[in-house]
Amino acid sequence: MAAAQFSSGISSFTNHSPAIAFDSSLTSASSISFSNNLNPTLLAIRSLETRRHHKSSTVCSAVTIDNNSEPMELDTTLSPRVNSVKPSKTVAITDQATALVEAGVPVIRLAAGEPDFDTPAVIAEAGINAIREGYTRYTPNAGTLELRTAICKKLKEENDLSYTPDQIVVSNGAKQSILQAVLAVCSPGDEVIIPAPFWVSYPEMARLADATPVILPASISENFLLDPKLLESKITEKSRLLILCSPSNPTGSVYPKKLLEEIARVVAKHPRLLVLSDEIYEHIIYAPAVHTSFASLPGMWERTLTVNGFSKAFAMTGWRLGYIAGPKHFVAACNKIQSQSTSGASSIAQKAAVAALGMGHAGGEAVAHMVTAFRERRDFLVSAFGELEGVKMSEPQGAFYLFLDFSYYYGTEVEGFGLIKDSESLCRYFLEQGQVALVPGDAFGDDTCIRISYAASLSTLQAAAERIKKAILTLKSPASV
Repeated sequence: MAAAQFSSGISSFTNHSPAIAFDSSLTSASSISFSNNLNPTLLAIRSLETRRHHKSSTVCSAVTIDNNSEPMELDTTLSPRVNSVKPSKTVAITDQATALVEAGVPVIRLAAGEPDFDTPAVIAEAGINAIREGYTRYTPNAGTLELRTAICKKLKEENDLSYTPDQIVVSNGAKQSILQAVLAVCSPGDEVIIPAPFWVSYPEMARLADATPVILPASISENFLLDPKLLESKITEKSRLLILCSPSNPTGSVYPKKLLEEIARVVAKHPRLLVLSDEIYEHIIYAPAVHTSFASLPGMWERTLTVNGFSKAFAMTGWRLGYIAGPKHFVAACNKIQSQSTSGASSIAQKAAVAALGMGHAGGEAVAHMVTAFRERRDFLVSAFGELEGVKMSEPQGAFYLFLDFSYYYGTEVEGFGLIKDSESLCRYFLEQGQVALVPGDAFGDDTCIRISYAASLSTLQAAAERIKKAILTLKSPASV
């Protein structure tokens, strides 16, 4: 079979033949080859990788200026800041799973956090009309006044937050908004406090700002929510930013207002500490859970940078549009960074976003329909995996992820595969034996778990659950760990 060629940021699935490998040392294009060892059709997935091993961080190559000159060594050293950053494992796994599907392997992809719904028609039509009407030129760097005004209206009515348009910056996705916020407020040596499990990009964004990520673990028994006492014990004079995500990626946990108030009391004692509140999953929430914006708590408006966007609730991932709201001097700094990097977001996407915010409270009926479907999928998976011996879970209250503790099966030796010793090897096992692509928990700071995205149809999830169950049943009795 012809190899599927791709080049992407490859993460740290280690090479364990026969398996598919995700390797952070892979810097050139690589190929995946499929032979007849995985099942009757495809019995093995091998990684035919081209690796480059270096004895130092400096890579030199011979360059000849002309026929009469001596070869020169070109310094291709990368920035230490870039070298300190790990590629996104969710992106790498999603890219490789896609390559497998394109090569004919029937992999079920449950790695990416992308709704399977189409963008609501009213939003799509607004984008189409923007093109037809010639609305295809640059917009103001911070976003159109029309959209920023609509965002202010939304934040006031839905979140009890008062902002003016000059306190809003629209970016090419919430991810860009978060990175710009970290770069704007952190100095080299500052500490960014990140509860774990965390979204894979938070620590790497801190490193890009020459700041130090400080990881505070939260346990499954506490629904993966940050303990305010632990937070207080870890704050130092270098602490600059606390990142909170509610509803959470990867756990689906939602911070109740009372717990956020306890965290706010801790934050209030430290004048230098700011809070970045990532609220991108705000509308994907299941009653009785209720979303509370951190900036709405007493004394926290001045201390909080609120990030949100259109990707998740409005199924607009490819439109690439997010925003940040906060005190003007912080937001102006984000605006300055954006002016020297991407400049303003897509004019077409911004017109579509205005239509999205005009659909009604919390996205109206269209978003409510999607949330109902997500809840049905969550309920199915919670029931399905609740039947598996040794599996622990915290039932998600929002977002569309299930973060399952499979550590009961670590230490199991599988004939023809090897030792399942951690979340990474277990995900490789599920990919090989079940042809289901999942994300190892170590990418999110908790190696006991794996993340399953249920942003896929119920029938797809039913098939995936059967494959995972079948793969688990083939395991030998697990060793105690």
